[in-house]
Amino acid sequence: MPSPSLPAAPSRRPLPWSALTAALSSLLLVAVLASPSSAAGVRLDTLRVPAGFHLTLLTDAVPNARQMALGRGADGKSVLYVGSRSEGKVYAVELQGAKAGAVHTIASGLDMPSGIAWRDGSLYVAAVSKVLRFDAIDGRLARPPAPVIVTDRLPTESHHGWKFIAFGPDGKLYVPVGAPCNICEPDERHGVIQRMNTDGSGLETVARGVRNSVGFDWSPADKTLWFTDNGRDMLGDDLPSDELNRVTRSGENFGFPYCHQGDSPDPEFGARHACSEFTAPAAKLGPHVASIGMRFYTGSQFPTAYLGNIFIAEHGSWNRSKKSGYVVARVSVDAQGRAGKPEPFVEGWLQTYASGHESVWGRPADVLVMPDGSLLVSDDLAGAIYRVSYAP
Repeated sequence: MPSPSLPAAPSRRPLPWSALTAALSSLLLVAVLASPSSAAGVRLDTLRVPAGFHLTLLTDAVPNARQMALGRGADGKSVLYVGSRSEGKVYAVELQGAKAGAVHTIASGLDMPSGIAWRDGSLYVAAVSKVLRFDAIDGRLARPPAPVIVTDRLPTESHHGWKFIAFGPDGKLYVPVGAPCNICEPDERHGVIQRMNTDGSGLETVARGVRNSVGFDWSPADKTLWFTDNGRDMLGDDLPSDELNRVTRSGENFGFPYCHQGDSPDPEFGARHACSEFTAPAAKLGPHVASIGMRFYTGSQFPTAYLGNIFIAEHGSWNRSKKSGYVVARVSVDAQGRAGKPEPFVEGWLQTYASGHESVWGRPADVLVMPDGSLLVSDDLAGAIYRVSYAP
């Protein structure tokens, strides 16, 4: 189905209610970004995993730990790179088998460098309007090299400006640009997932109608791109659901801002295009769970039923009356590429007491499958990295 024809010069001027909600969202976003980078402490005793799985703390010395990427040092040992958002830093964690060694700060003073990617000995870092590259960095963790600018032509808006980046099977770097609002009609540079060559050239749009994707990966079965997308706010506790989407052709449109979760027209913009004009999500992930980092499980350590499943870090709601998310979810995918319903895999960052009081001490932000088949989970509130392994 061809993408619907959008207005030639869409307006980004919000309606009065949009202006009110956008202002509220911005104020709350500032509050979230200004919150402490670590919680009162890591509480491993509250975290739960399925029978046969084991969860350990790799390190709690990585403030605001967001996206992770695995590299290899000059001595042949693995190095785990971790981007941050509120800290403006990029960290390198020396790995010693299943344990963490020294933690280095290899970059600081960057603009929300949440997203990072590793390729051919270089580390790529997304800093809102720029993508930077650190060459030959693994042998120089104590004295990292100056970055090279891959591109500085991305939009500058900070609202949904932080990014998750990754290299696809085609060797290109995939970079999303979120909508600069809670709800609005973005121009053609926003609300998209794009890809570029390693030198920043050849920029092209892969997916449209994407409000804010902060996690994606490629199916090991057919190499299609799957991504999480955060739904809009201010429609109540239960609408809309976050989405898990699958891209089957370049330029596919997933509905923002006209349609949410595949079947709910937006009250402000929905009259302009029908939901049937857009690609529906592969799965609904739940309202306001803030689904971000995701990966397909491609390891051999977990039981075979987990092979090809998707693990998703649900960062957790920020304005829901009863909190949702704060788990690592598992979504099964069958041989036909159909996604099942999400179910908790790691939970316990959100504590609910008999009185009804809710307390949060951690927020999962990304997941990463390791060469030994274990799964790493980053937590940007506790400043921690956890390791999930399987031993029946």
